[in-house]
Amino acid sequence: MKKVICKVEYDTETSELLQKKTVGEFGDPKGYEECLYKTADGKLFLYGTGGEESPYAEETIKRISAAKAEEWQKA
Repeated sequence: MKKVICKVEYDTETSELLQKKTVGEFGDPKGYEECLYKTADGKLFLYGTGGEESPYAEETIKRISAAKAEEWQKA
């Protein structure tokens, strides 16, 4: 997935996957997956996708700071 945020392109195909978290099971309407990515120039972002009742009912990309990424990784 690609998304441009503030004139910066975030692309799951060309970025490095750092960590993945899965909540629930495949087919669970409340289940979802979050993936932390790092772009070639060091920008971090979360890619989320999930069931229709999850926080990621539509796949999305969100920018994330290094501090927030560190918190996310520890959670």
